[in-house]
Amino acid sequence: MTTAAPTDLRRALEAANVPCLTMSLVQLTGDLRWLEAPYAPTRARGLDDHDTGGLPDDVRAEIRDAAAEAVAAWRAGTPAAIPAPRGELLLRMLRTFTGEPVGDEFEPMMAETLGSAAAEPTPRPRVPPGTDALVIGAGVGGLLAVATLREMGIPVTALERNTEVAGTWWENRYPGAGVDTPSHLYSYSFRPHPWSTAFGRRDEVFDYLRDYADDADLRRHLELGVEVEAASWDEATHRWTLTVRHADGTRGTRSAALLISAVGQLNRPRTPDLPGLDSFDGPLFHSARWPDDLDLAGRRVAVVGTGASAMQIVPRIAEEAGAVTIFQRSPQWIAPHSGYFDEIGADKQQVLADVPFYAGWYRARLAWTFNDKVHPALVVDPAWEHPERSVNAANDGHRRHFTRYLEAELEGRPDLVAKALPHYPPFGKRMLLDNGWFVALRRDDVELVTEAAAEVLPHGLRTTSGAEYPADVVVLATGFAAHEFLAGVDVQGRGGSLAERWGDDDARAHLGVSVPGFPNLFLLSGPNTALGHGGSQITIIELQMRYVARLVAGLLDGGGTALEVREDVAAAYDAEVDAAHAGMIWTHPGMTNWYRNAVGRVVNTLPWRIVDYRARLEASGPDDFETR
Repeated sequence: MTTAAPTDLRRALEAANVPCLTMSLVQLTGDLRWLEAPYAPTRARGLDDHDTGGLPDDVRAEIRDAAAEAVAAWRAGTPAAIPAPRGELLLRMLRTFTGEPVGDEFEPMMAETLGSAAAEPTPRPRVPPGTDALVIGAGVGGLLAVATLREMGIPVTALERNTEVAGTWWENRYPGAGVDTPSHLYSYSFRPHPWSTAFGRRDEVFDYLRDYADDADLRRHLELGVEVEAASWDEATHRWTLTVRHADGTRGTRSAALLISAVGQLNRPRTPDLPGLDSFDGPLFHSARWPDDLDLAGRRVAVVGTGASAMQIVPRIAEEAGAVTIFQRSPQWIAPHSGYFDEIGADKQQVLADVPFYAGWYRARLAWTFNDKVHPALVVDPAWEHPERSVNAANDGHRRHFTRYLEAELEGRPDLVAKALPHYPPFGKRMLLDNGWFVALRRDDVELVTEAAAEVLPHGLRTTSGAEYPADVVVLATGFAAHEFLAGVDVQGRGGSLAERWGDDDARAHLGVSVPGFPNLFLLSGPNTALGHGGSQITIIELQMRYVARLVAGLLDGGGTALEVREDVAAAYDAEVDAAHAGMIWTHPGMTNWYRNAVGRVVNTLPWRIVDYRARLEASGPDDFETR
């Protein structure tokens, strides 16, 4: 805690989010009148922070003055009146500060977010000699897996193909790279960070993960520059044997009782199969392999794709490049966020650091706005009269909102409106946040081509209609091989090959974590666990690792050496996933997305809210598994 004078804090409170500040005030004072009119905030619209709470100036000033006094009293020794709200009181506070009907089911999860309830402790099982673990990957999930297993007393090593930690945040260094989830939400729940911007840029996210590896002393459990090529289960010894390739090309083997895959879903660039790829006379590369020394000054740049990477790249390179041509197969829905470029200045940092409970409420607010709030708008209403443009009334409202924003940003350019306005329902593909995309499209030196690239020429690209566009540099912003879970690793389980079980693009796993026939193998960010409705994947990974720790502890304490999910349990879960997705927007016929495989089955995204998935993980236990 800093020692800023009350007058300094009162000035800093001008930058505070009023709904969050009001909840902190309630906890400090115990005065519930702050939950009533005229202090109760209005409902937020869109994804913005709604810092004013929709309240008039005089009411906001009264809240800030009272908060400054309450913090001063707390510093002087007055204890907080409500240090850990729970139950009906917490629900009342949640409903007040969001201005929405937060369901009872959110109370336990939000209590944990706020620190009103302790997170499930890491189990400390009896670890027999010879019990050890290998983790594939040292990104967000791999680092967490190492830290958790070490805390459980299990010897663990992570094998990382790159020469540094952080996974995708080490590999993706393209201009404008960053997260589309707010910084304070895209971070471990147990490791807050004084983020410099509202949405973390690539370098700061990488630093955050690198520093975690250093501060938590995880590096002694890492082997960098080691790529796993194969993994084979030995039913006689109940151990996995891995074939690995080192950076110098030499191969070796590693063995462990437990194997955790933390390679994620977006780890292998997908390069389109275009004729002439090798014929281009200039730099041609995937966005995830951006050259460090690339100079774009005055050069004609072709960007293939209009997904998240392209949307971050184009606004950043448009001013440097001589011209930019974008090749769009289908347009994307883009949401406004007035604070996307905001820096978190000294006043906001002081409020986060000095006002008790505020940081927890700030994270809770982001979690509500970016995680599960939008999910009901993505559920298909069979009686909805306009299924061609939306899936329910709320979704149609989102469509109108995003359309108005697009038309305002491209006012006076009906040609661009026609090119950029999607025809499918919003959220049918992952929503993107506007980081200057529309401003870039209006530039005279930026051209949006509404045709797919069909062929690479020595000095440009040819589209499906035969039109040719000159280029000096080609950027393939074409996404990742997201359907190919554990691609490049030949995994042989008790009953055969994982590749044969899944085929090319039909991965399935119970709760996204366990696969029948593959004992002691646990997946983080496995099939059907990506967040298509928005939110922080770190939240999902933490919930999964907590679940894995509980399963492993139960195995070891029960004297077992092999744990395998039952085939009937996994099949029943698969059926539930598919049935749920049949009623979700991602199976809408009006568009394609990277969530669906070649036959239209959704293999990547979670069909449920995070709070529902959390409940399913908590309900799963020994009865779902066979122990040997």
